[in-house]
Amino acid sequence: MGAIACIVIDVAAMLVHYPAHHVSRRTKMLSRSDIRRYREEGQIVLPYRIPDEMISCIERRTDELLSKHPDLSADYVPGLPEIEEYWLAVAQIPDLLDSVEQLIGPDFINWGSALFGKPANDGIETPWHQDGEYWPIRPLATCTAWIAIDDATPENGCMRVVPGSHRDGKLLSHETVEGDYTLYRTLKDSSEAEANARDVVLERGQISIHDVYMIHGSRPNTSSKPRRGLTFRFMPTTSHFDYDLNDKLVREIGVLSLAHRKLFLLRGGDRCGKNRTVDIPSNLDAFWELPEARVAAE
Repeated sequence: MGAIACIVIDVAAMLVHYPAHHVSRRTKMLSRSDIRRYREEGQIVLPYRIPDEMISCIERRTDELLSKHPDLSADYVPGLPEIEEYWLAVAQIPDLLDSVEQLIGPDFINWGSALFGKPANDGIETPWHQDGEYWPIRPLATCTAWIAIDDATPENGCMRVVPGSHRDGKLLSHETVEGDYTLYRTLKDSSEAEANARDVVLERGQISIHDVYMIHGSRPNTSSKPRRGLTFRFMPTTSHFDYDLNDKLVREIGVLSLAHRKLFLLRGGDRCGKNRTVDIPSNLDAFWELPEARVAAE
């Protein structure tokens, strides 16, 4: 009982709350070589790892989410704060925000998130794609943080990337794909991606960040181990999240409607002046407080 109570205490000590106007003065998370590698290759694994106490909370919240909402797919659940606001707590982890700031600047919004569950034995494939194919952001700019809840390996379908595929800053031709996939748009020609792919092997709690133009995907999970991961999308506020453009993309290529997607200004200000941001929820601490821990603490 005492060990359980420590979960809340330890997590609370690890978290520091940053108001939206905060400009980080903490020790830089990323080295110059980390940033150079991100610019050159389009993807890096952060030197920071989320402590196991916090990953355990995330794992429990994931189980609760799927239990409370049995209509959701165990493979892919987009828009987590739109389902339960306190999921934004994960995007607010200070060391993650500091890393994002170093990569895309001091003014940025969290505009998206998802759970990629990839269950053991039958987790489905994510086809080769570029994220920007789906997103109504102009100019197109976002980095995605991929947080490993489980170890991610080639055996259980870890993410695969094509290093350097982002450098031209162009979207390649995609097409609609039939079959059992997490996403329904894929590169028309994926032969080069297959030939040049690199596995992103992560241990539980590690975080990978990749660029919006990066070609990536993942194989099915035929192993006996799940490969759960969370993604959070961060956009510099020099870009505009265009709801009207999303409506157009829904009509033309059938992308997911983002009409109810919330824009959270996590640091700085809205540089372009066009983004319809919303207030950050006040109940984020609740995410890290497990019910049995509160009982034990009493």
